[in-house]
Amino acid sequence: MSSMTFGRAINAGLRKAMENDPKVVLMGEDIGKLGGVFRITDGLQKDFGEHRVMDSPLAEAGIMGTAIGMAYRGYRPVVEIQFDGFIYPAFDQIVCQVAKLHYRTQGKVKVPLTIRVPFGGGIGSPEHHSESPEAYFTHTSGLRVVSVSNPQDAYTVIQQAIASDDPVLYFEPKRRYHVKGEVNEDIDLGAESMGSARVVTEGSDVTLVTYGPLVPTARDAAVAASDDGVSVEVIDLRSLAPIDFATVEASVRKTGRLVITHEAAQSGGLGAEIAASITERCFYYLEHAPVRITGFDIPYPYSKLEFHHLPDLDRILDGVDRVMGRTNSLSSLEG
Repeated sequence: MSSMTFGRAINAGLRKAMENDPKVVLMGEDIGKLGGVFRITDGLQKDFGEHRVMDSPLAEAGIMGTAIGMAYRGYRPVVEIQFDGFIYPAFDQIVCQVAKLHYRTQGKVKVPLTIRVPFGGGIGSPEHHSESPEAYFTHTSGLRVVSVSNPQDAYTVIQQAIASDDPVLYFEPKRRYHVKGEVNEDIDLGAESMGSARVVTEGSDVTLVTYGPLVPTARDAAVAASDDGVSVEVIDLRSLAPIDFATVEASVRKTGRLVITHEAAQSGGLGAEIAASITERCFYYLEHAPVRITGFDIPYPYSKLEFHHLPDLDRILDGVDRVMGRTNSLSSLEG
């Protein structure tokens, strides 16, 4: 076991994948000599050469188109989108080409392409640097979408994504890059599916579902709720497409109450899909309608206002109070 930051664990996972397969290549803006703006690819160009760690022009559509061609020719490209809000110039390539090639060719062509996306807020960045665009891609058939929350999963899942024959969007919560944790570098990559959710805190009264940047906040909420006599079970989805509904369903059948939290806006977000699907699957087990605690339906605010926008401990606990039928911020409206 080694102690690593979240960012260093991704670097170690990339290194391991490149050592194991010479067809793994990295592409992106400033990822080579600079090592990326967050230094996630630091040292990889020096060790593997410019032919495998390639600095690209500032042109996301061009980067993605090149990666598609390389995947078509048998490589396993890993593309870095420098910031979440920069992914939109590549949107057409991702949803019209990357997601469709396997289906379009009746399975003759595979697209083993991994797209790394630093996402979410909490670092005080300007416009286009702190967005949560994951729902755009979970809506698109043919794409796998994952988001990890700790160094061990960062190390493991990046390797699983690269090894997958399906295209994978790998969303990295950038405000967690410097969080440290223990990492088993000898872990069996096949021991746990990339598509599985994980119960990180067991509980019996409320199921709290989240992913990526909000998993530590959700765990803090479970601890705080326990001090008030409420047992909260926290589920880290890890995979956003497909969603491991079996794990969520089993928890809700036990607790009877569901709270979902994510940084992205509420309308059309993952929370809506989870709430609807679990209501369909667990209607007769629910003691209260599912509650969503999310970012607001506004353009991402300026850095000094972002902590008013992001779900925090107090807002999540308020959601727990709502499903428990306790006094909460909406009590006067509900009454």
